[in-house]
Amino acid sequence: MRDFRELKVWEKAHQLTLSVYRQTQIFPKEELYGLTSQTRRSCASIPANIAEGCGRKGEAELARFLQIAMGSASELEYHLLLAHDLNLLPAKNYESLANDVTEIKRMLTSFIQKLKAES
Repeated sequence: MRDFRELKVWEKAHQLTLSVYRQTQIFPKEELYGLTSQTRRSCASIPANIAEGCGRKGEAELARFLQIAMGSASELEYHLLLAHDLNLLPAKNYESLANDVTEIKRMLTSFIQKLKAES
């Protein structure tokens, strides 16, 4: 078992989730159960799956949960793009969040490859 709080990728994903929650506060009220909810859910799923994987037994299970986190990161990428294209998310905010998602995906990929090499 690992302490997820010690992982840089978890910390980065947690900070991204806090940022996404702040940014989605400006979304229209009619999107509360639509794009706002979906964006927040997909983002929070990234650090949550990293944490869950760390609580599981063995590297293979951790790698599986990191893959799930990767899927959530890809989903978040689309939700951010959609919010930007709908003019709900200003360009500079979109670019910053999208860059953070890309960095997290790179970190997850490296971590998964490291786990697979060790097993």
